[in-house]
Amino acid sequence: MQPYRPGKTPEQLMQELGLDELIKLSANENPLGASPRAKEAILHHLDKIHLYPDGNCTVLRDALSQFHNLPRSYFAFGNGSDELIHLFGVAYLEPEDELIMAHPSFVRYEASAQLNQAVLTRIPLTPDFRHDLNAMAEAITERTKLLYIANPNNPTGTIVYREELERFLQRIPDHVLVILDEAYFEYADHPDYPHGLDYVRAGRNVVVLRTFSKAYGLAGLRVGYAVARSELLDPVERVREPFNVNTLAQVAAAAALRDAEHIDRTRAFNRAGLEYLQAACERLGLRAVPSQANFLLIEVGCECARIQKRLLERGVLVRTGEAFGMPTFLRVNTGTPEQNERFIEALQYALHE
Repeated sequence: MQPYRPGKTPEQLMQELGLDELIKLSANENPLGASPRAKEAILHHLDKIHLYPDGNCTVLRDALSQFHNLPRSYFAFGNGSDELIHLFGVAYLEPEDELIMAHPSFVRYEASAQLNQAVLTRIPLTPDFRHDLNAMAEAITERTKLLYIANPNNPTGTIVYREELERFLQRIPDHVLVILDEAYFEYADHPDYPHGLDYVRAGRNVVVLRTFSKAYGLAGLRVGYAVARSELLDPVERVREPFNVNTLAQVAAAAALRDAEHIDRTRAFNRAGLEYLQAACERLGLRAVPSQANFLLIEVGCECARIQKRLLERGVLVRTGEAFGMPTFLRVNTGTPEQNERFIEALQYALHE
């Protein structure tokens, strides 16, 4: 394994490159920021930060229970959904057990297998960059414990459709736990996009992961949650650290959950941004993978690191596809209309210099 190497901060890059402004479109963050209600909740609780957090996340647990109409015991919380992925590995994997994931997909699934000495099985995406559910089902053995489906998938933005997911779940033996990672759930608007909580309610061996880092704009506070039957979450509760979600994250997330207007605005903003970027890519003769998330995967037809460097010279930071095994692709998240226009202008420069 390699240590996670965070990129330089925008401030560091601006100073290093002599830029007056840097547009960061590399981390799939919400350009609208957090809900005003979340900010108010943080300010209201600043005088309590000398106290340990509520280890049971009571306020947030109650808010989610009411929001999703599910029992309070159906929720587990993490320092971002990243921590929950780690905890499921610790709780469920023994050496030589197996974890199945798509490739490319979110890299933390792979780390979960490696950290617990499990066998990692990576199933290539289909030619249209979607999960190959048939191949994933066929790869299951008696040692398979966890199977991850990112829906929408990161870094492609593609989804698994409702009918194919239901057929897939019918093939899954009882000893396999299917984890639907729905970090970008709020952005998906396809009519055939399945809601993972339907399968939790139906009693399937399914866990749904959600986060407040993306559409809710709370990436800096790190709070995510898992939804499943309580008996499936019990092993995770046994291995998690106490007080793993801080006080400000808990109250901000609960407040953000109540701000439907902010989420509606975020969705509309994102859809308009995706449509603009997709149309611009078509005009430039670039292949863009249709996305149901808040980012677009673009094939630039040459070494992506070189294009990223040229974009950075113009004050635009995006993510290269090298980490995903896609050396000719860039991943760019939607920004404000002005930021999206700046990106396309910079991309034209980078491609034709």
